[in-house]
Amino acid sequence: QVQLVESGGGSVQAGGSLTLSCSISGNTYARYCVGWFRQAPGKEREGVISMNRDGITTHADSVKGRFNIYKDSVPNTVYLQIHSLRPEDTGTYYCAADIHFCGLGRGYAYWGQGTQVTVSS
Repeated sequence: QVQLVESGGGSVQAGGSLTLSCSISGNTYARYCVGWFRQAPGKEREGVISMNRDGITTHADSVKGRFNIYKDSVPNTVYLQIHSLRPEDTGTYYCAADIHFCGLGRGYAYWGQGTQVTVSS
């Protein structure tokens, strides 16, 4: 069973930056596509950015130029870097992973529990 754990959420002021982490268990990490999603209060969960196993990324139009997904030297970890935070970025952020599914849809097999991001104006 693959487990995902998000961390790095918090409260920030508009215009600030934040980096979220998604730790993925298991030794097949390199085979997964990973997506980041957010869910604002009262709204549906929406995909914001994803990266396939070849490193190709897909962005939602609303976050282009502000959100970045990347892997670093820490094994089994994918990051979401957010710049120029806006109050409308407030919500619970989830990472998701799947070997076969990729992109901004919600068809991923594995999901984390989420981390809260609150942006104040």
